[in-house]
Amino acid sequence: MNFKISSPGKLLITSEYCVLKGAQAFAIPTKFKQHLNFKYKGSNNLTWKSFDYDNSLWFECEFEIEKFDIIKNQNDLSLTLQKILRSAKKLNPNFLSKNQGGEIITTLDFSKDWGLGTSSTIINNIAKWSNISSYELLWANYNGSGYDVACAQSSKPILYALNNRLPVIKEIDFNPTFSKNLFFVYLNAKKDSNEEVDNFISQKTDKSFINNISKLSSRFIKSKSLKEFQKCIIEHEELISQILRKEKVKNKYFLDYDGEIKSLGAWGGDFILAAGPENSNDYFFDKGFKTVFNFNTIF
Repeated sequence: MNFKISSPGKLLITSEYCVLKGAQAFAIPTKFKQHLNFKYKGSNNLTWKSFDYDNSLWFECEFEIEKFDIIKNQNDLSLTLQKILRSAKKLNPNFLSKNQGGEIITTLDFSKDWGLGTSSTIINNIAKWSNISSYELLWANYNGSGYDVACAQSSKPILYALNNRLPVIKEIDFNPTFSKNLFFVYLNAKKDSNEEVDNFISQKTDKSFINNISKLSSRFIKSKSLKEFQKCIIEHEELISQILRKEKVKNKYFLDYDGEIKSLGAWGGDFILAAGPENSNDYFFDKGFKTVFNFNTIF
């Protein structure tokens, strides 16, 4: 059977790292999605082609479908995809049975280098295609919290938390009157967070610290003014910089910015959130950061 699905990318606004230890996180699914299109051909092979947002082919491989052995283009990416497909098969043995092969084409609305969820959206797309739990598939392959998969299944902003390893998700409304003052800036550096996630998990974290981060998530959402939102950013950055023992991104790169700046996701790469003047994009362009989205453009 042919199959099509699309899943939105994500941005984690609060509780980076801390969401792994039960903190409530505020996250938003993006307008930008990853699309998966399976064409049934009745074969015993699965060909796979992935295209970036500029329509360039960035990944290609071929599997046989019994054990997902790689027939063509074995590399780190195809081995990762092989592991995901094998996990899907283990969770649903009827997935891609004999003579059910065909061709997969995936396309992105966002650059694969932006950190908006190339992995989480493909996890969700494959899970829906194979009729299994997206979270089970995620945790069979990655050590993340699952907030990104929750975003991949949502059309609205969410509050997300883990309670005894079970996702607790609440869809919310977030329509700030100061949306024209919020910007997302790509730092021109893709950040792999797996090692830092492992380091954070191994650290001891006070319950009061996690509670304070959760309270901040609620305050971000309830902010009635830009000034109130900026105050939340200052407090959140201070707390996370202390526990990660890392310099705040504003102090490191943007000390002269007339507003506040918050790291998103893995500190040191991917996107930052800027809350400041409506012409903030000019400031970042002058600094050499050309990928800048206003809140209303990306959500």
